[in-house]
This record gives sequence, structure tokens and C-alpha cells, in this order.
Amino acid sequence: MKIEKSFLEFEYLRKLQSKINLLLPQKRFLTMIDLQNPEILELENSQKNFREYFSNEKVTLLKADATDSNIFDSPFIDLIVTSPPYNVGIEYNSNDDELSYEQYLEFTKQWLSNCYKWANTECRLLLNVPLDKNKGGQRSVGADITTKAQEVGWKYHSTIIWNEGNISRRTAWGSWLSASAPYVIAPVELIIVLYKDNWKKTKGSKKSDITKEQFMDWTNGLWTFNGESKKRIGHPAPFPKELPYRCIKLFSFLNDVVFDPFTGSGTTLIEAIKNNRKAVGLEIDETYCELAKNRIINQSNTLDFSNE
Repeated sequence: MKIEKSFLEFEYLRKLQSKINLLLPQKRFLTMIDLQNPEILELENSQKNFREYFSNEKVTLLKADATDSNIFDSPFIDLIVTSPPYNVGIEYNSNDDELSYEQYLEFTKQWLSNCYKWANTECRLLLNVPLDKNKGGQRSVGADITTKAQEVGWKYHSTIIWNEGNISRRTAWGSWLSASAPYVIAPVELIIVLYKDNWKKTKGSKKSDITKEQFMDWTNGLWTFNGESKKRIGHPAPFPKELPYRCIKLFSFLNDVVFDPFTGSGTTLIEAIKNNRKAVGLEIDETYCELAKNRIINQSNTLDFSNE
């Protein structure tokens, strides 16, 4: 799929042609003559493993798998804000969250490699992951994912510690009241800050919309705010809007393209739109695509042009 940074800035009257051109994985673009040929359209659509679920001038959501390397052909992303599956047995509709640890790291490496390929040279990656886990054995998840990211080309910049004030990660005490084998679990998660080639941003609008107070507070690498309610959102692992809000304001310019390869309930896309960025997301599950679409429409005052 050929895509440019300004791909969301299409004219309304040319929207149908533009969307077909953007959403086909083949190297060539369809012409208006092709659009009039049902056999060509049927063939093209049968060959793709993803489809546009929702779009307008501000946002594009694809029902797609982040491990599919054929979705986009060229770099277009300025900022990635995402929280991938943690592999801790969460009951997602369309994702196996109980892989072996080796399989999980291979899955992680694949989608990180795809994102690296789709990222502009000054792209930043804000990756919300666990510090560690003890289910199935103690694992240094954050450190291992950072290593995988570096293996595919991402450069490490820093780590933000997110103190979830209302979330307990404790699942076991180990040896109760004994030094025999106690478990130590920190009630925090990580936001790993990575970048592609250049940390300093010199492209784009070069316009920031962050206040002095926000900048001073958020450049302190300890962030404290509550997690999000699964029941309230209707998704098994939502993150709170404060997380992408801070990441977007601190690490991107106005009109930048913000990407989430694991859209889930759509929070990253919503915050991107509300803060005058363009939003692109992938989501493998149809139910969560619908959830994200409805939340985007309801919370960001956008319209659905997908079926026009």
C-alpha cells in the first residue's frame, strides 16, 4: 500500500478514488477505468488481508493485523503510541494472549519491524508495556521488548515510569511472611521512548501546543494517573486517555500523523484527533473496530465517510 504523509488530506469529491488507491496492497494504483470494472475490483479485494473499517478526513482505521508486513509500502508515521498485548492470558476476541514467551517475543519483533518500516526518519515510538511479569515464570518484559526493538533498528531514548494509582498487579505473595521465596511486584508500567533515525524533529509543522506547566511536569519521567476501567470502556485492556494525550502533546507537532497498530477501543486515535493530529490505526478484531469507530464518532465530533 503506497501512502504519503499527507494522505488524509484528500478532497471530498476525490475520496472514493483516493481510498481505493490507498487501501490496496499492490504496487499499482487503480484507475477510474478500473473502478468501473467489477471483475478487477473483485480480484483486487480478494487479494488483500485487510480492509478499511472507518475513515474521514481526520482518521483512518483498518481492520488489519499489525504483523502483516504488506499493509503499507512507504514511510508515513510521525509518532506511534500503543500498548500491545501483554501475553498474560487476557481474553481478547481475536488474539492469543497465552503464547510461549519465545513466541511472544517473536510476535513483538515482527510488529516492531513493520512499524519501523512504516515510520518516517524522525518518528518516535511510545510503547506502553509491563515492567515485568510473574505469570508463567518471572520475565523482564520491558527490558526484553526494548532489546527486540533495538534489534529491528529502533534507537532507545528513555523510559517513563507510569504509576497506576488505582491498579494492583499483585497476583501472588510467594512465601507469606517468610524470606523463603517472597514475590516483589511493582504497581507500575513502562512507557518506553524510542525513535527511528533522528531524535531531533526538524520536519512537519514545527508547531507545538504544550504549555510550560505541562512540559515541566511531563518531562519528569514519573507519571502518576489512574488506569482505565474495562467495564466502562467495554474492552479487556484499555489504557486511560491521559497516556496518549501526554505522549501526543509532548512528542509530536500539530498535524503530525499518529499511529496505533493495536487500536483496541480507539483511545490513541481519539486523542490524536482532538489535539489536531491525523490518526491512523490497525485493529485485528471486528468487535473492537466497531467499538473504536463509535467512540471516535462520539468523542471527537467526526463523521463516517467510509460507506459514501
